[in-house]
Amino acid sequence: MRPTPFAPGFWRSPLRGPWFTSVLGVVLLGGITVLFVTGLLSYAAYNPNLSPVNDKTPDKGVLGFYLFAWPTDPHWLYRLNQGVHVTLGITLIPVLLAKLWSVVPRLFTLPPARSLAHAAERISLLLLVGGALFEFVTGVLNVQLDYVFPGSFYPLHFYGAWVFFAAFVAHAVLKTPAALRNLRRLREEKNDLVDNGRVEDDRVEDDHVENDLVAPEPAEPTVSRRGALGLVGGGSLLLFATTVGQNFDGPLRRTALLAPHGGAEPGSGPGAFQINKTAERAGIDAAETADDTWRLTVVGRSGTVRLSRADLLRLPLHSAALPIACVEGWSTSDQWWRGVRLRDLAALVGYDDPPDVLVESLQRRGAFRRAALRANQVADERSLLALFVNGEDLTPDHGHPARVIVPAAPGVLNTKWVARMTFGDL
Repeated sequence: MRPTPFAPGFWRSPLRGPWFTSVLGVVLLGGITVLFVTGLLSYAAYNPNLSPVNDKTPDKGVLGFYLFAWPTDPHWLYRLNQGVHVTLGITLIPVLLAKLWSVVPRLFTLPPARSLAHAAERISLLLLVGGALFEFVTGVLNVQLDYVFPGSFYPLHFYGAWVFFAAFVAHAVLKTPAALRNLRRLREEKNDLVDNGRVEDDRVEDDHVENDLVAPEPAEPTVSRRGALGLVGGGSLLLFATTVGQNFDGPLRRTALLAPHGGAEPGSGPGAFQINKTAERAGIDAAETADDTWRLTVVGRSGTVRLSRADLLRLPLHSAALPIACVEGWSTSDQWWRGVRLRDLAALVGYDDPPDVLVESLQRRGAFRRAALRANQVADERSLLALFVNGEDLTPDHGHPARVIVPAAPGVLNTKWVARMTFGDL
C-alpha cells in the first residue's frame, strides 16, 4: 500500500535534514528582515499620515503608525530603497521555495499538536507559509503590472506583510537558536569525522543529529546537499541578473528580462526614459493640455491664482537633476528637469514658509490622480513644477504641460498633467 503524506515513509528525499534547512533559514532570516525594513520605509515614503489620498490602507489602526516626514536627501533614497526591496524579493524566491520544500513533511506530522507550545509552532508555521506565498506572489504580480488580485495591491500587500512578519518573528524566535545549534554541531561533528578520515561527502552530515526532517528510509541520492544549495543559489543569481537591470538606463535595462520595463527605452531623444502610464492610458485629452486651453489653478491663504503655461514661463525657472523611482522597483538615472519651484508657487498664494500641498491631475480615474506632499518636500529648492526635461518640452507621456518632480519621492507622488495645487496644512 502506497504511504500517504502523513506517513514518515512518504518523504524519502535524502536532501532533507537540519543542515540543509538551517542554511536556507539563516539566509531567509537576513533577507526577509531587509525586505520588511525596506517595505516599511517604502510605506513611510508616502507620508501616509499627511493625507488620506496618499494612503491606500484604510482602517489600518496601530499597524499604520507614522514613522517620520520622508526626507528629500539623498535624492536617490527611494530609488535605492525600492530597488533593494524588489530585487532582493525576487532573488530570494528560489531560497523560499527550497525552504518550504525542505520543511513540508512538518505540515503533515501527526498528531497535529503534541502540546500548547507545539500547537503555537504549527500555527505560526501555517501563517508563515501562507503569508510568505501571499506576499511574494502579490509582489511579483505588482512588479509585472498584473493586477489580478481582488482589490488594491496596497492594502493587500500591507496587511499581508504584517501577518507574515508576525509569524516570521514568532517562528524565528522558536527556531533560530536550534538552527544555529544545528549548524555549529554539524560543523563540529564533520570536523571530527574529517580528522578521523571518515567523511566521503556531505550526505552523512545529518547522521548524528535526530531530526524529524531526516527521511527514515531515504531514497538513493542523485545530488549532494551542497549541490542542491548550488542549484538554489544559481537560480537566485539568475533571477538577480534578469531583474536588477530595471534600476538602470541604457543597455543594462535590457537585461531585466523578467521585468516589464526590460525592453528598449520608449522613443528617442530627451524624453526617452521609462514611464509607467501613458497619456492615452490615463485618459488625457490633448485638447485639455493645449497651451491655449490649459490653466493651472493654485489655491492658498491669499486666494486663487490661475496660470497659463506662458504665465509660468515668465516666472523664475530653475533646474534640478533627479531620478524617477517607482514602487515596482524600476527607476531611471538622473534627468534634467526645469520649471518653477513649488515654494515659489506657494509664495504666490500667501505663504512665505511653504506648507503642505495637495496636487491634482487632469487624470480622472485610477490611483494617485491626487497626491499630497509634505512641507519639507515643498520647501526643497529642487522640488519643481517641471515644464521641461533634458532641454525639451515635456512629452505628453511625461506629463505635458506640467508635472511635479520632488527629490527622493516615490514616482506616483510626482504627479503628471497637473491641473490644481492647493497649499495649506493637510
